[in-house]
Amino acid sequence: MMMDSKVMASQALRTNVLFLLIIFSYVLAVKATVSYDNKAILIDGKRRILISGSIHYPRSTPEMWPDLIQKAKDGGLDVIQTYVFWNGHEPSRGQYNFQGRYDLVGFIKQVQSAGLYVHLRIGPYVCAEWNLGGFPTWLKYIPGISFRTDNAPFKAEMQRFTMKIVNMMKAEKLFEPQGGPIILSQIENEYELVEYQIGRPGVDYTNWAAGMAVGLGTGVPWVMCKQADAPDPVINACNGFYCENFLPNKNYKPKMWTEVWTGWFSSFGDPVPYRPVEDLAYAVTRFIQNNGSFFNYYMYHGGTNFGRTSGGPFIATSYDYDAPIDEYGLPREPKFTHLRNLHRAIKLAEPALVSNNPIVASLGKNQEAHVFKSKSGVCAAFLSNYDPTYSVKVRFGNGQYDLPPWSVSILPDCRTESFNTAKVNINGLHLKMVASGGAFRWQSYTERIATANDKNAFTANGLKEQISVTWDTTDYLWYMTDVTIGANEGFLKTGNLPVLTVKSAGHALQVFVNGQSIGTAYGSNADPRLTFSSKVNLKAGINKIALLSAGVGLANIGLHFDQWNVGVLGPVTLGGLNTGTWDMSKWKWSYKKGLAGETLNLYSFQGSSSVKWAGGTSLTIKYPLTWYKTTFDAPGGIEPLALDMSSMGKGEIWINGQSIGRHFAASKASGSCGTCSYTGIFKEKKCLSGCGMPTQKWYHVPRSWLNPSGNLLVVFEEWGGDPRGISLVKRTK
Repeated sequence: MMMDSKVMASQALRTNVLFLLIIFSYVLAVKATVSYDNKAILIDGKRRILISGSIHYPRSTPEMWPDLIQKAKDGGLDVIQTYVFWNGHEPSRGQYNFQGRYDLVGFIKQVQSAGLYVHLRIGPYVCAEWNLGGFPTWLKYIPGISFRTDNAPFKAEMQRFTMKIVNMMKAEKLFEPQGGPIILSQIENEYELVEYQIGRPGVDYTNWAAGMAVGLGTGVPWVMCKQADAPDPVINACNGFYCENFLPNKNYKPKMWTEVWTGWFSSFGDPVPYRPVEDLAYAVTRFIQNNGSFFNYYMYHGGTNFGRTSGGPFIATSYDYDAPIDEYGLPREPKFTHLRNLHRAIKLAEPALVSNNPIVASLGKNQEAHVFKSKSGVCAAFLSNYDPTYSVKVRFGNGQYDLPPWSVSILPDCRTESFNTAKVNINGLHLKMVASGGAFRWQSYTERIATANDKNAFTANGLKEQISVTWDTTDYLWYMTDVTIGANEGFLKTGNLPVLTVKSAGHALQVFVNGQSIGTAYGSNADPRLTFSSKVNLKAGINKIALLSAGVGLANIGLHFDQWNVGVLGPVTLGGLNTGTWDMSKWKWSYKKGLAGETLNLYSFQGSSSVKWAGGTSLTIKYPLTWYKTTFDAPGGIEPLALDMSSMGKGEIWINGQSIGRHFAASKASGSCGTCSYTGIFKEKKCLSGCGMPTQKWYHVPRSWLNPSGNLLVVFEEWGGDPRGISLVKRTK
């Protein structure tokens, strides 16, 4: 029997529509495997209390990643959070690096193999005490660009890199809907204050960034931290020492804490901050009892700012952050275990926490109970004592509970206390640095002071900003000029020497007159600017002035931080002459980028063999601009290694051609380092250690960088140290 052609066409249309609806529903189902509601992030439709920790892949080595990730899992984490470091991945525009410590895909796959999730904070502004906040230096010099605002050149570059990362993750099937571990992404980073300061262009930029990110179709929610007006469907989240009172900007978004600060970063010249674990656990538990559903420790493992990656300026090479896993990859006790016990208690309470909002009841003047009950009868309670001074006994249900000051107890079944934030039952572990092997046998090579006749030197009128010349390919820029002194100058007879004054935008300065160092000056993290002033012994005729300006990491935070200047911008004056004071700022100056030793690659095996080194009784010590080298065999064992650099001044360290980072043992920590109670509001300068000592004495040496024998250690010393005091140490119990 023949069917009417119209009926057949109609049936075919219905079949095709049904097929398309089935496919569309399947696509939606796949893309909906990670979602959220007002209570939590949902994975495969199930609400989760997610415990996360930051581990930054470039701040450790690929050989360390499996152990760090496994320790995080053992510590009770569900998620590893990391930034994506643009300047590490694209050091030159269009030239990418995803190798070694920058193997982002490899790192994420290591997390996946451990059975953990990933929160990928693409940014691409990361702050992170990282050089230029993660932006590549070349970005500064794109015509017409203005960072982090409604600016077409910046948005084009930001979108291009963000798409690069998202497409790479998609190609490797790393988003959760594809079967991968990435459950959350982040666009921008702590933008709220900048938006407030610049007004309408900031609001427009926020809306554009959110729309751009969501439009990339990752299949997972996007987050904006410290961004109260995050446009839907982007989730806004909190960063800080405490976030219990934070609320998302819409009542259908979950309460998330993207950065629980476990301590604080170290700056050269400052004491080392730490945060008592009792207060850290108290902050996290209060967040959970107030409907929090996702929190991330910043940092869970801080690691090391290898090379020239630290920002600030003056951020130390160590990025330990008083984290639960220390810089060397070892658990920090009692912090690691006490937090692990907290995580176990939270997981026991999870069925009740994700089911309903708490009922809050007073237990006293400064005491409360937060009780979560599900429809099925599952119950969990949090008993809080907010008093910073007094312990109390409270009655709850049929029991009585002891609450130390500034603490919260967790009762996962509303009866039995499984954890109290202030009851630390683990002994603190004081790790030691133990000398390993004998003394090094050093050789020295003295860096030549630059002159206007040097290869690649150039001359210009006036003083040039440093980064515009170096593009941050080196810490160093030479400023050189000649000063001609007439035979009739009065100081030549009286001996009342003239005074040379140099004002610099930072960060460190060494001044040479006629080939002799006459002193140094340096700024700080709080104020990188500096002033050098000294009497100078000039002769009749031509005098050579050479200023070596050194950067100590580019600014990573603040309004228009990318426009902050570096280098000698003046005025440069010479006072006490017959005619008064000369302003040399607009004179002809010659410039040379970097050090001769850098050009020769003295820190590499091949480069170090290109010059003649002095050793034995001819070893140069306590002399500026000196390179040192030695070779050594790797010590036995598996303990992490470090170099004790306390006998040195300022410079950089290399092992087998790889930079450990800047050393700055000459910068002593000034401040107050008294006893510190865990009770009361914590701030970054509340608990400090190491006053009167070098801010950083030990510098991490990754074992994976070593050969069994014949390892090359090279140190560049700017100011004058004694390498005979350097030793290799093991970090051990």
